[in-house]
Amino acid sequence: MAIIPRISHGILSLNIDNKESLYKAYMPFVTNGGLFIPTTRTYQLGEEVFMLLMLMEEPDKIPVTGKVVWVTPKAAQGGRVPGIGIQLSSDDSSLVNKIETYLAGMSSSGRRTNTL
Repeated sequence: MAIIPRISHGILSLNIDNKESLYKAYMPFVTNGGLFIPTTRTYQLGEEVFMLLMLMEEPDKIPVTGKVVWVTPKAAQGGRVPGIGIQLSSDDSSLVNKIETYLAGMSSSGRRTNTL
């Protein structure tokens, strides 16, 4: 699996190693951008989270802070992956630029630009 979440001492760790996985994880419709993080751990809407992100060819882990704006519970119907969607901090605009640069060239038709 290309998206590998881990929890270590309360810190999420997410490894996204290819464009397809990044496209599935990125949430452009969230103000400031967002990421979906597969996890079975329980979170509440509005909860602050800290994550270390390994993004494609980036040489170093990227520290990311965000707020939970989406929760898919463990018992979700339809085979959906449990996890959380986090809204990136406005301080993470350089990360959003990196993500969108990696995704450039993938079909953007159908990508929504609404905000939550």
